[in-house]
Amino acid sequence: MDKICLTLPTNRACADTIEAVGREAAHAAHHFGVEVHLLVLDSADRPAFTRHARAVHTAGLAPGVVAHHLDEAGQRAFLRAAIDRAGLAGPERMLALMLPPAVSYGACTNRAFLIAAALGCRSVHRRDSDSRYQEQNGEPVFPIGQELAFLGRKAADAAGSVTEVLLAAEHTDRTVAMVGGSFVGVPSVDLTDLQQRAPDVHREVIGLWAPAAWSEQERERLVDESFKGAGTEPFTHDRTVLGPVDPMRVDMCNIAFHHEVHERIPLPPATDTIGSDYFLFHLLYHAGLPGVLHNRHIVNFHTDERKTGAGFTAYQTRYAKFLLSMLPFRFLHERMAQEGGALLDGLHRLRAEAVSGLVRESTALDDEENVHRLDTLTRSYRTLGGAYARTAESLHRQGPRLLAEARADMEDFAHLIDAWEPLVHAARTTPLHGKGRP
Repeated sequence: MDKICLTLPTNRACADTIEAVGREAAHAAHHFGVEVHLLVLDSADRPAFTRHARAVHTAGLAPGVVAHHLDEAGQRAFLRAAIDRAGLAGPERMLALMLPPAVSYGACTNRAFLIAAALGCRSVHRRDSDSRYQEQNGEPVFPIGQELAFLGRKAADAAGSVTEVLLAAEHTDRTVAMVGGSFVGVPSVDLTDLQQRAPDVHREVIGLWAPAAWSEQERERLVDESFKGAGTEPFTHDRTVLGPVDPMRVDMCNIAFHHEVHERIPLPPATDTIGSDYFLFHLLYHAGLPGVLHNRHIVNFHTDERKTGAGFTAYQTRYAKFLLSMLPFRFLHERMAQEGGALLDGLHRLRAEAVSGLVRESTALDDEENVHRLDTLTRSYRTLGGAYARTAESLHRQGPRLLAEARADMEDFAHLIDAWEPLVHAARTTPLHGKGRP
């Protein structure tokens, strides 16, 4: 029986979401005959963790579902064992990249990738704590149905089952590496207050993630579609498209990767930033690996902790770091587009050494563009007063450190890519300590 990993990383109270993901796990096990390993990686406080434990336990009672609920201590024990087994130089640095003390969307998903390898899963299906499922006729619309229908199939075999094929003929012998959808509802990046308070400032701030060389018209088009997912139109019927999947049309709350993807290349482990976990979307797109885009979009919502006080400043700092990360990532997107099929080996598998080489190239970029981004952001926020002005002063003080971190994040990423193959190999034979009750 095939094993799959349905994972939810969280650092906040989300028992209702865990219950809903548990129902998706049960649906997959019942309808597709797979063993679903429901993996909740939990960094929430103890009261929330206790509520989560009850939800995970209940989910694991469904036939065909094996539930795992790991706090950071349990995750750390597994990682230490896998890192030691891999015999990697600098084990403490590797542990810090896999389980940093700060928030890292890439690192939490990398942990799920490694644990999935330990569990023998052929795919990883990722969901988020701040989302829920759409419904049709009173029933939830689970993305996992589309993910399991297509993931890992030869594109030529999947072509007859999709709504539309946009794949080059020479790529039909390749495996469907990713299946994903987007979200509906509020934008994925929570700048709603800024948009309501100062629309012009909002557009300027959103536009900062465009390449510096873009025209004003190109920048405006990017602003108009940024962070909006699939809009607000509710689900009515299935639509699937086989081809290279536009990274702007999928989201990490609604994605599944074949193991040949995430066992070869990890996600950037950058901390206190948003958007770093989207790297694989761009890599697969430029390498020419097929994907299926579906319309079983998940409903996104915003939680309150990022809207006031320290939470507001922390979230705005993450957005600032996202803007600074665009300098190396835009460079990488351009270089990956140039490399194209050279990012794959003769068996159409991702070449880790090619990717890490490009990442290292990005560390030599001049910071001038990022200095301008940071100056523009702080100037824009100062004009608004209040919490925005305080955030601007904080960003100004931290400016040199933030600029240095944007470069160091890519150095760390290249280091992790180079270590990833032996780490995954070691994880496959490392027992998962502290796993939850099945």
